[in-house]
Amino acid sequence: MNPSTPIADQRFAVIDFESAGASRGRTDVPVQVGIALWSPEEGLGDSLCSFLSTDQKITWAARKVHGISAEDLAEAPSLLSLWPEIRRFLADRVVVAHGHGTEKRFLRAFPGHSFGPWIDTLSLARAAWPTLPSFALGDLCQHFDLVPRLDEIHPERRWHDALYDASASA
Repeated sequence: MNPSTPIADQRFAVIDFESAGASRGRTDVPVQVGIALWSPEEGLGDSLCSFLSTDQKITWAARKVHGISAEDLAEAPSLLSLWPEIRRFLADRVVVAHGHGTEKRFLRAFPGHSFGPWIDTLSLARAAWPTLPSFALGDLCQHFDLVPRLDEIHPERRWHDALYDASASA
């Protein structure tokens, strides 16, 4: 990615992870990944969405948020086995996430990924519309009337599904 490339010519990979949830004495792990490709010229393009296997139990709080269960993960690939496909989606693109801390943390597990630069849509929204009452992704999409379009693109998905959230961030 060349920083001198005009924004109209950039390609973006918008990523979201859902996690098993943090708990005392345990590192959080991803249980779903969603990536939506986007460009100014074409809008939303190809996408990737997969549950991710884990040996860790999904916390009650996390399951309440995203609804992902151990049964959903039973036949899921590991993040490591899915890595070549994820890498293909992220390569040579500006990586975007809403509140990118979680996504960066999970991707750092793969040394040498060298993705970036990163754009955090949460930071962008706070800078562009500082008077909005909330910068939560769902609230922003409601404010800008994007929910009907998201529901049209992903009729079987909802908030806290990694691909739905990645598409919303795009």
